[in-house]
Order: sequence, then C-alpha cells, then structure tokens
Amino acid sequence: MVGQKQSNGAIPLSDEQKLNWLRLIRSDNVGPATFCDLINHFRSASAALEALPDLISKGGVAGKIRIASREQAEQEMEAAQRNDAKFIGMGEPDYPPALRNVDYPPPLLCVKGNSGLLNSNAIAIVGSRNASINGMRLAARFASELGQADYAIISGLARGIDASAHKHSLSSGTIAVFAGGVDHIFPDENTELALDILEHGGAIMSAMPMGWKPRSKDFPRRNRLVAGIASALLVVEAAKRSGSLISARLANEAGRTVYALPGSPLDPRCEGTNWLIKQGATLVTEPDDIIHDQAQSRSPDQKGFWGEHDENESYEENSKGASTVIDLEDNQRRKIIAALGPSPVEIDDIIRFSQASPGQVQLVLIELGLAGRLERHGGNRVSLIK
Repeated sequence: MVGQKQSNGAIPLSDEQKLNWLRLIRSDNVGPATFCDLINHFRSASAALEALPDLISKGGVAGKIRIASREQAEQEMEAAQRNDAKFIGMGEPDYPPALRNVDYPPPLLCVKGNSGLLNSNAIAIVGSRNASINGMRLAARFASELGQADYAIISGLARGIDASAHKHSLSSGTIAVFAGGVDHIFPDENTELALDILEHGGAIMSAMPMGWKPRSKDFPRRNRLVAGIASALLVVEAAKRSGSLISARLANEAGRTVYALPGSPLDPRCEGTNWLIKQGATLVTEPDDIIHDQAQSRSPDQKGFWGEHDENESYEENSKGASTVIDLEDNQRRKIIAALGPSPVEIDDIIRFSQASPGQVQLVLIELGLAGRLERHGGNRVSLIK
C-alpha cells in the first residue's frame, strides 16, 4: 500500500500518484463510478491508464475517446498552485469524511483556503435564489447560531439564501462549493463574498477542472457535493421545482437528515419546503431544533424517507500495479451484455445470470462505461444506454 498511513487512517498520495489520478478522472467518459471501478480492478491509476486504450476498443465506442495527457494534468496542477489551491484525493487526511459514504464520491477535490475545515461537522443551508426578506433573515439566524454551536456552514454561493448563510457564518467557518473551477466565481456578484470567505479562514472547493465555466448540468453535481459533505441539510425556502429540492433528495439518499422551515401556502417560494415536510422532512422553526436533534442523530448511512441508501465500497491505490489479468472470452462478454437492458438491474443479478466472476463483470462494465453505453443508478444497479 502506498504512502504513509496517518493516525486517522488516511493515506496521502504521492505527487506522481495524484498526477495519475488527475489524468484518469479528466479522461473522457471516466466519471467517479468508472474511476472507482478502474482503481479497484487495476489497483493503481498508472496501470488503469495503460489499460485504457484496450478497454476503449472493446467497449464498442464510435469515435475517439480522449485520454488526458501527462502534460495536461501537469498544467492543471500548476494552475491550481498559481491560484493557491490544491488537490485532495479520497483517502487523504483533508478529504471530507462524510463524503466517503456517498455513492461514488469524486476521487479528487480542488480546494482553496482552509482545507482542514472540510473535516468539520457541517450543516448545509440551501434555498431560493429569489429569496424573501424573511427567508434571508432566517438563513442568517440559522447560519449564525449553528456556527456558534461549532458547525461549519456549507452552501453553493448562489445569490439569495446561499449567500446569506455564507455571510453570517464567516467568523465561525463556511465552505462554498462551486459548480465550476475554483478560479471561476459564479455568480459575479458574489466575488467579494468568495474573497471574504477565504480571508476569514473558510474554504472554496470544486470537483471540476481549473478554469471550468459552469453549465446547467454542473449545478446538480455541485448540490451532490454540498449534500455529501454535510451531516444534515436545511432548506429555508424553495419552489416545488428547484435545485434546493434536488439537494434535499441527494442529502436524503446519502442518509443525511433533511430539515425544512415551513412557510405560507400562499408564497410559491415555500411550496417546496412545505412539500418536503409532507414527505417526511423534519420541521424546524429555530436553530436549537437542529442542534438538539443532531446531538442524538442517527448514523450517516441510515436510510431516509426517500428510500434506501447503499454505501459504496471504498477503494485504495496499490503501488504493485495491476491486478491479476482476468481472462474474458467474447462469448462471456456477450452474455454479460445480454443481461443488461434499458431497465436498471443489480450487478449481483448480472453475475448470477451470466455465471461470470465479479471481476469479469466489472471489466465489462468498465468497457461499457468508457464507451458511454452504461448508466449508473442507486442500489448498485446499472442499465444499458442504447
């Protein structure tokens, strides 16, 4: 096992390993799930990178899949250093402990500021961008009093509720999660707030590349990070169809407690929070409600009111390189693929149906994932994209 294990069980990556991790996760069609499978299967990022061309050719992909070069990874590392940011790998000391319990957490986080704050017990506060005056006041009060109770406050730096939560937890510690790179503050109007967060010992972080400008589909990914790092999530105001409800769903799926402030049925900004309470979210009216509830809280991986949450197996980097070569004949590959369809199926069922070994099934899923033909679902389920 590489690196020197810390007293808390964390294993730092060497500079070379971190560079290879960055190359792997920045390659086309390698998301956190495929990254995890590759490391589990080949035992190191360097071995996985060597295997990628062959895996891509067997996945049935049309067109060329880009594998990030060493030069590209070095350039991103240098860009992070110029911006006083650093990459933290899963399993390293400053990687948020709670985030390890979500399905397929991002293998690398780019962090600027006080990375040690990511190990704090954090409460997420989210809500409407078009917030009411009362909503802003409530966000400010909850952020301030929860901060005084030694909780870090985490949110997405959006205007409205997010911004109010950050502003009123500057002195106690706040974490802003970006949908783009840490060097691309969004929205522009919160640039000064982001600088204040850093100046007061807070942190900004992202799983996206340096220089990345956020797209609409990047915000749910940001919300997943917000929900995954926190031990609980509070929704102050939210419309029925909003990013805040996505955050609440993701938090619940990760086994986090979801709190919601009730509001007037006449205000559309409260429609989502009232709906959450009907679905089983915990109604709160003052910060002490959360403080007392968290003091006797359930474990982070307990299932919530939206359904079950399956904890993902962790993965480790092994300096010995690739695992034992797994033989896979074409007829075996066809049988594994035949077990897949447009409806999600459990991986254990694929193993039983195909009578293949877990390693053989994993290898085919890696090939299909690299080809963009596989979709991952909760509960260790997968489906085929036609």
